[in-house]
Amino acid sequence: MNSKPKKVLLLGSGGLKIGQAGEFDYSGTQAIKALKEESIKVVLMNPNIATVQTDQGLADTVYFLPLTLHFATQIIKKERPDAILLSFGGQTALNLGLALEKSGTLKKYHVRVLGTPVSVIRDTEDRALFVRKLKEIGVKTARSRATTSLRDALKAAEEIGYPVMVRAGFALGGEGSGMVKSKADLSAKLSEVFKSVSQVLIEENLSGWKEVEYEVVRDRADNCITVCNMENLDPMGIHTGESMVVAPSQTLSNEEYHSLRDISIRTIRHLGVVGECNIQYALHPDTGDYRVIEVNARLSRSSALASKATGYPLAFVAAKLALGYTLPELKNSVTKRTTACFEPALDYLVLKIPRWDLNKFENAVPRIGTEMKSVGEVMAIGRSFEEVLQKALRMLAIGADGFTSHKNGNFRVPHYHNEIREPTTRRIFAIAAALRAGVSVKKIHADSRIDPWFLEKMKNIIELERTIRRRTLDRDLMRRAKKCGFSDVQLAVMKKTTEAKMRALRKKLKVLPVTKQIDTHRSIHLRVNSPRKRITCISPTTATSRTSRRASRAS
Repeated sequence: MNSKPKKVLLLGSGGLKIGQAGEFDYSGTQAIKALKEESIKVVLMNPNIATVQTDQGLADTVYFLPLTLHFATQIIKKERPDAILLSFGGQTALNLGLALEKSGTLKKYHVRVLGTPVSVIRDTEDRALFVRKLKEIGVKTARSRATTSLRDALKAAEEIGYPVMVRAGFALGGEGSGMVKSKADLSAKLSEVFKSVSQVLIEENLSGWKEVEYEVVRDRADNCITVCNMENLDPMGIHTGESMVVAPSQTLSNEEYHSLRDISIRTIRHLGVVGECNIQYALHPDTGDYRVIEVNARLSRSSALASKATGYPLAFVAAKLALGYTLPELKNSVTKRTTACFEPALDYLVLKIPRWDLNKFENAVPRIGTEMKSVGEVMAIGRSFEEVLQKALRMLAIGADGFTSHKNGNFRVPHYHNEIREPTTRRIFAIAAALRAGVSVKKIHADSRIDPWFLEKMKNIIELERTIRRRTLDRDLMRRAKKCGFSDVQLAVMKKTTEAKMRALRKKLKVLPVTKQIDTHRSIHLRVNSPRKRITCISPTTATSRTSRRASRAS
């Protein structure tokens, strides 16, 4: 292990803004705990007082200052930290880290960057460098051109062919991105985008492809593990922060899962990431062809989701790895006996659903797309997709009682076809309305490009609702309802009774809840590397094969 620093500057995520701040409070707090465990003094720079990481008793010193080059330089000049952590404050911290390195501040005050080197961060953030690096190992990226002017961007779009996807370099939450269908629309969009960023990527349109993510951890000895893989319900064209996300993936074949896992590890090793990172793919739903969309060489929103879904403390481990530890040297924080060099094996599902509060923003439209608009998210855990979907929708606290059977009528979507074709914040309820109206899964899939497997699960909820409405609730049907995620409130709505009476009936039928705990001891442990020798890790199969999915559905 490299010499341990005595004082570390940790960059937070800045002020409250969609796409940052609250989402990265978890990672920053975990990093502080990891550093304090090593008796390292922590200087935190974060102007957001509404965070846990700025609470008294965590960091030794907190500067409530904007994350700008000027203020960061002044703090470094005053505090003289030995090292700096850039990976725990989202895009804001990364951009500031790059600026500090470019200005020569880090070199002038002898501040070393812990974890992933600045050169690697630049390779992942600069779209042209990123494409070039992945091409070196034969990893596919979207056909694209990195442009720095309106003229170059228009020329690139003509070469690639409309419609094209516009992606801004060094941007936060998909800012400035979107699909453009004509030269006139592209000119109008770029005139705005180039005001805030210096580089814009024009790339082939992959709308309708599946979006899949892997959370990958690598140490200085080149041990690599994929802690979690996730699948977006919504296809490419919708920002992952706007999409429902399920972990582990449910519609990938075993071959697809392991192929993308192998590409993830090859990519992270080639780039030289140290710590944790997120890699996002576009996967063709029919051919299995893929494109790497981006690599976040930092903790992300998905990292917090993966940590809570698996019980693997990604941010805590990433901070330790940044200090020079290897995965075999770190203990599993749950068992205290086994090492951190394992890949969790999930026998349950986790579903994330974003929450929007667009009524708080003047002139905001409910359509969702490549730019992030959500202000929060919820996570549900269960044994089936039906269960986690209904749980998560209740947890949003928007008045929904689940996927269907609501107490109030605010979730009726009369023009459901429009909201399925042009996704809005209410699309999930539009799908419920369509299924109730008898619209086929095939038709909904054609309009939404959501995988039929998910739509069939949603259809199961609607069909069970119909069964419950026409049959007496006996013990068997009550158990089926609970396994499908129906609450006592929903059952009361269906049976035209009260929640209290429905709860009394359920207890009489002896259908009672049980509590289960995520147990990271039930994991597949890996062969590990010494600091001098690298080997390939062995992975469990967390993806469900298409054959087993069909068998499960038939049963």
